[in-house]
Amino acid sequence: MAIKSSIHIKPCKVTSSGPHNRRTAEYMRNIDKSKIYIVPELTANNEQWINPGFGNPDLQAHYDYIKRMVKEKTGRTMQEKERERKGKNGKIVKVAGCSPIREGVLLIRPDTTLADVKKFGEECQRRWGITPLQIFLHKDEGHWLNGQPEAGDRESFQVGEKWFKPNYHAHVVFDWMNHDTGKSRKLNEEDMTEMQSLASDILLMERGQSKSVTGKEHLERNDFIIEKQKEEMKRLDATRQYREHLLEMANQKVQEAENITLSLIKEVHQKEQQSENLDRAISEKRSKLNREKGSELLDAAVGWATGKSKAMKNKIEDLRREIVTHEETIERLQCKIQTMQNDHHRERMELEAKHLSELNRREAAHTEETTRLKNRILWQNHIIGCLGFLLLKTSDIFRKAVHTVIRFARDYYKPRFDTEQVSDIKSALNLFGNDKQSHRAAGDFLYITATQKGKLDNREQIKARREVDNVVEGQYDQQQKRGFSMRR
Repeated sequence: MAIKSSIHIKPCKVTSSGPHNRRTAEYMRNIDKSKIYIVPELTANNEQWINPGFGNPDLQAHYDYIKRMVKEKTGRTMQEKERERKGKNGKIVKVAGCSPIREGVLLIRPDTTLADVKKFGEECQRRWGITPLQIFLHKDEGHWLNGQPEAGDRESFQVGEKWFKPNYHAHVVFDWMNHDTGKSRKLNEEDMTEMQSLASDILLMERGQSKSVTGKEHLERNDFIIEKQKEEMKRLDATRQYREHLLEMANQKVQEAENITLSLIKEVHQKEQQSENLDRAISEKRSKLNREKGSELLDAAVGWATGKSKAMKNKIEDLRREIVTHEETIERLQCKIQTMQNDHHRERMELEAKHLSELNRREAAHTEETTRLKNRILWQNHIIGCLGFLLLKTSDIFRKAVHTVIRFARDYYKPRFDTEQVSDIKSALNLFGNDKQSHRAAGDFLYITATQKGKLDNREQIKARREVDNVVEGQYDQQQKRGFSMRR
């Protein structure tokens, strides 16, 4: 099957891109051995190129240079982080931060050379002004198969006792800036489509479909490996079902063979009984003829009876041989069944171990993420507490609003704020701005500060939260316009 061209470009993480692309010793030591996707024996096949026109190969140093260049050319500091601004229609829109260095990942063929990818980078620079800084060809990455490769798979190969599916690709690190103007290059969707066609033509690969046609999103490396493992597990499950079907058919054949054997054994017993009866008849005839007709008739009768007895015994021997054949067939089938059962049990245990390992990994990742979020919340609460303490010390309006919320929350019989309390809270909200979003943030801050300052219990927190939100959302304003009280 022809390899389809594909290119995915994203902002370059200058701190981690270099160690991964260069396969530094520290990077290789930190890879989890149970999930390794790199074959160290193949790393020698990797190639790299550093643009000689950019002196220092350290991406962080080049990133810092670009920041200084932008400041000199535009007079403004480069916006690195995502920010929000109000559009012409009044809506808040998010503006992505500047990504001066970006990294493209290209699928390549096993025989793709560094010169091929350099030609692609040079053509990108000519057409769109994006300058390739570094190029890395990786031919040591991929994922391990759970068993034999599928029929028609010409890429996978064996490493030791396991099969490895390679993922040949190249990393191209681009300088995405116009150094004359200090501004970032702007490439639209048509440009990216043209770039994929360019990769297909230069690298002699089949043109892949864009994600606008397929609807598929690009998967990061770890997600791609997990998807491949899921596909492998599905294939193993189908193989297991097929083997269970074969096992059931073999059991049916064994049962049929045993039934035939029992029938033959019964027939042998019947023939043996008939042979014994015939032998007794011969003996009786011999005695009778010996008494009545003499030796001539005796010899004739004995000859007839002996021939019939011999034919009967030959038939019995044939039946015995057929029984032996069926018993051998049964023995072979039972051995085959035992082998299939052992294989099935081994694969099931391996699959269960794999599932358990993946479950443990995800639980560990979940625990780590939960701990990180808890620490972040604690730190935010600490910051909020410090800011609240500062405002309580410096702002009479905010301090008055906090005490208003605390007194209201502790008042068991008072269901809502009165007019004066609403006015105090609105004054505090206006300290943070006049728009709804600022009021919501201020309301959260006011509620948290009151909770910490007043050491409110659960019931008091729920009451305070509800009514502060009603003030922020304008429920009290609507109540005044309607001319009646809010009821709960």
